Amino acid sequence: MVTFARFGYRKTSMEEVARAARISRPGLYFLFSSKETLFRAAVTQALERDIAVVEQVLADSARPLRERLLEAFDQWAGRYVGPLAQDVTAVIEDNPELLGEIVESAPRRFEELITAAIAFESGRDAAPSVAQTMISASIGLKHQAASREFYRDRMKVAIELLVRGKSSRTTCRIP
Repeated sequence: MVTFARFGYRKTSMEEVARAARISRPGLYFLFSSKETLFRAAVTQALERDIAVVEQVLADSARPLRERLLEAFDQWAGRYVGPLAQDVTAVIEDNPELLGEIVESAPRRFEELITAAIAFESGRDAAPSVAQTMISASIGLKHQAASREFYRDRMKVAIELLVRGKSSRTTCRIP
């Protein structure tokens, strides 16, 4: 993914990827029949890993929900903030036709996990709108943030605002 981010999908050669992976180009072609297959596998692996980490973080009920939400968003989006990380995101966003359904199913799964965590703590009524609002805040912050720390700080504020309201219909009270 770093090689694709550095050069862009179209300009990245299998030779460059092989060099970065420290294997021969024929060895790379043995594993992946084409650059498209390699790219799809790399993105799929990254998204599946991210979802697995988010599931693990949110399942840790010994931690307060606010902490789990912040960590989940950091693992899902915060780690992709910064110059090179933004390039990785851009390569993925610029080539959706190469990726298939994973670019839709992984974000959908992330939303389901966030919604379920909020619903478990606060009830089902507000959970979908609170989760969607958090995700929207995260997307905006990811494009705005120059550093992961900035993203985390602002996302923490967004989570606090969305989970502490007592009387608003668009917020929910979470201990």
